[in-house]
Amino acid sequence: MMPGAGDGPQAPVCSRKGCREAAAWQLLWNNPKIHTPERRKAWLACDEHRGWLEDYLRTRLLWRETLPLGPAGAA
Repeated sequence: MMPGAGDGPQAPVCSRKGCREAAAWQLLWNNPKIHTPERRKAWLACDEHRGWLEDYLRTRLLWRETLPLGPAGAA
C-alpha cells in the first residue's frame, strides 16, 4: 500500500509552487482566448500567497474573483 493511501481526504493546499500550506482562498479565473465567459478555473491560495497569485492572474487579465475557501475545501 502506498504511503498516505487510505488516510482519508487530504486538506487542500496552496497552488503557489513549492508551498504546502493549507489553502484559505480560491482564486477564480479564466482565459478568454480559450474558455467561454462563464467558465471558471480555480487556484487555491494560503493567506501568504493570495496576493502574489492574484497579482499574477490580474497582470495577465485572467483573474475574475477571489472567494474564501469553505470548510473542507467546499466552494
